[in-house]
Amino acid sequence: MINYGFTKELTVPCRAVIAQVREALGKEGFGVLVEIDIQRKMKEKLGVDMAGYLILGACNPPYAYQAILAEENIGLMLPCNVAVYEKNNMTVLAIVRPTVAMQMIDNMELKKLAEAIEEKLKAVFDSIK
Repeated sequence: MINYGFTKELTVPCRAVIAQVREALGKEGFGVLVEIDIQRKMKEKLGVDMAGYLILGACNPPYAYQAILAEENIGLMLPCNVAVYEKNNMTVLAIVRPTVAMQMIDNMELKKLAEAIEEKLKAVFDSIK
């Protein structure tokens, strides 16, 4: 199995983890472009109840710009997703690993950018307690 994300379980409430993630992303130069409340959408579209599940689409504008210059179709892989969800009375934090996501693209410049972005996302991940 490919380890395509950094993942950990926390005893901190989901809302608190989301607040920590937003702050940590900001410190690393990321903004949140999109927020998808999967729990709400599943209720709205399918009428099903599920535990809280939020996806934050994070973007670091300078890196995103460099990536687009290096590979025009990279928009198919952006933004960097962060998932925060509830599971077994725990809060799970999962952050995509750009180096794994970009493996299918044969572009050395993009590979270097993915490494730099992953380092920043790992710092965000490590800062959440």
